[in-house]
Amino acid sequence: MLIITPHLQVQESEFEWSYARSGGPGGQNVNKVATKAVLRWNVTNSPSVPDAVKARFCAQNRGRLTDEGVFFTSSDTTRSQLRNKQECLDLLAALLLAATKLPRRRVKTRPTRGSKERRLKDKRERSFTKTQRQGPKDD
Repeated sequence: MLIITPHLQVQESEFEWSYARSGGPGGQNVNKVATKAVLRWNVTNSPSVPDAVKARFCAQNRGRLTDEGVFFTSSDTTRSQLRNKQECLDLLAALLLAATKLPRRRVKTRPTRGSKERRLKDKRERSFTKTQRQGPKDD
């Protein structure tokens, strides 16, 4: 079971694991051992995650989701299949934890009088600069 918060836990049975040979250096170990871990998790059909968290998770991780709503990640950084699997779970836990936090509401503010005056002064100066660039007008 993947525990994100005391109230949010994902069952291990929801995950689909596959393993492949890792690329890169590593000698003969790379050629004979499938250490790359690939995690697939169907977010949209998961009963463990509340709908609000699912929506935020999908919005924040669009690049990692398929069109069917399946989250996909892989890890091949270590030579151990178990550690690569744990890295995938750690990444998923971090992303789910980020999705549990509600975004802060924006507090509407008004521009100060000084900022309005500075903006208008800059506009006047820019306008004057551009009018100076124009040639004489023939009537």
